[in-house]
Amino acid sequence: MRVLGVDPGLARTGIALVDGVPGRLSLVHAACLETAPQTSDAARFVNLMDLVLDACASLQPEVAAVEQLYFSTNRRTAMRVSEARGVILCALGRAGVDIAEYNPVQVKEAVCGYGAARKPQVSRMTVQLLHLREAPDPDDVADACAVAICHHHRVRISSLSPRRQTAAPSRLDAAVAAARARLARASR
Repeated sequence: MRVLGVDPGLARTGIALVDGVPGRLSLVHAACLETAPQTSDAARFVNLMDLVLDACASLQPEVAAVEQLYFSTNRRTAMRVSEARGVILCALGRAGVDIAEYNPVQVKEAVCGYGAARKPQVSRMTVQLLHLREAPDPDDVADACAVAICHHHRVRISSLSPRRQTAAPSRLDAAVAAARARLARASR
């Protein structure tokens, strides 16, 4: 499965295309998409959208895994990253790429087995899981790699877990549905 990991940002967005299955993952492409800081936000958003669309066209991912935001103090930064994230989601949607979203704790759990892992731990595990010589640079790209790995692992785990059988509706549910249908017919 070809997963495009995305670590959103306005100034720098990390992307990483990871292919394979857990245990045999490989990094196909990694890049940092940058927008010019001297331009207006609107121009930067347009530029970011074009960069993401170009990446989708050239890399042909099956799915994109996008990191959700987690900020506790800096509202201004959170707002700008949220806006950039919206542009990225829009671009992925326009490109017809399915999207999965993961919060930082889910990414750390999938990569390190521990949701409170620190950046160096995530970086070391990313290097091991992708069979790399060194961690991708800058951090935005390394984070994108971790998000892509997270998706691979979570999809694998969900495919191994037994499917729950949906229970037949209870007698109460059936009675409520029948009563609603009678009311709908009577109101016509």
